[in-house]
Amino acid sequence: MEFREHVLPNGLEVVAECDAQARSTALGFFVKTGARDETDEVSGVSHFLEHMVFKGTARRSADEVNRRFDELGAHYNAFTSEEKTVYYAAVLPEYQRPALELLGDILRPALRTDDFDTEKKVIIEEIRMYADQPPYGADDHVRAVHFGDHPLGRSVLGTVESIEALPVEAMREYFERRYSPRNIALVAAGKIDFDDLVRGAEEYCGHWQPFEAPREVRPAAANTTFECLYKETSTQEYCLQLANGPSATDEDRFAAKLLATVVGDDSGSRLYWELIDTGLAEHATLGHYDYLGTGLFMTYVCCDPDFAATNLQRVSDIYRRVERDSITTAELEQAKNKINSRVVLSSERPRGRLFNLGANWTHRREYRSVRDDLDAVEAVTLDQIAAVLKKHPLTRSTTVAIGPVAELPPPK
Repeated sequence: MEFREHVLPNGLEVVAECDAQARSTALGFFVKTGARDETDEVSGVSHFLEHMVFKGTARRSADEVNRRFDELGAHYNAFTSEEKTVYYAAVLPEYQRPALELLGDILRPALRTDDFDTEKKVIIEEIRMYADQPPYGADDHVRAVHFGDHPLGRSVLGTVESIEALPVEAMREYFERRYSPRNIALVAAGKIDFDDLVRGAEEYCGHWQPFEAPREVRPAAANTTFECLYKETSTQEYCLQLANGPSATDEDRFAAKLLATVVGDDSGSRLYWELIDTGLAEHATLGHYDYLGTGLFMTYVCCDPDFAATNLQRVSDIYRRVERDSITTAELEQAKNKINSRVVLSSERPRGRLFNLGANWTHRREYRSVRDDLDAVEAVTLDQIAAVLKKHPLTRSTTVAIGPVAELPPPK
């Protein structure tokens, strides 16, 4: 493996992990923009814009864009999160240059009014679809409650009201504020001709005009709100909890992920043995998610309504025990084995390495090899786990329950 980097005169960063033995090439533009960079008036515009990028450019129609990806045999897509929007394609190595040309072209979309009006209907239906599916929008709601006026409290999709009211001019203005080459990284992994990657970036992206795209980054306050929302049509009760955790720049993030694996992995964890294996819940997990400025521990429980109150109490009791006694050496070693296996398995394809490489670069402007991540996981100690629990107690959380139960008592 060889890591290479280059910066174009307009500020576009080009980074790649080159593997001469790989048999595929993965490319992606990582734009450092997402829900946290929006305002209430344009909530959901980042995700909407992601859709519009595939609707054509000054040179290509939407059909031509998709047909060209298919001609290259590309596995391509895009996604939007709270902090980034990513456009990527995995191709055979001989199609590195044409894939780059196509991705570079769509990163300067036409944003035609007719396409905007049509796609707006698609976005609204997507929002309504998620609202109709469990947990019925509670994931967005619990974030809004937990974060309050913090930028991470905004929904990635936005709301029906915000999208309906969004004019195309506002999207164009948002694009002009956020899609600066200084706010974008071209990331590549696999069998990469890096010199040609740079030449292609200069040819297809070198004319992009640079400008500043600042972002607000601040910690999030802790919250202990408890809400119960009634959903008559639901057959199960869904409970979501958010507690603050280490951020994307905090070295404790590795300990946090190991802690979450011990306590709430989807198999072989404390939540699994107490709630899933016993048949008390259909789903019970704890995960750690890191963002710039703050992080989250997210608990998700799905169960029979009759068990909801007792299950929430069981979760609270589990968290209190782990805060009091931490975890065991055997649990830590098992969690290390799980995470290391996932790190290695996800890295075996260039597309998996692309997302790891891009996330590290956009969050910390840092290159981390697979070995670096394995060593960081292996170095975590029980004392570090205890320090995370002391600094970020799992019991100091925001809880939202939604389902057919009209009232639930908060855990004692």
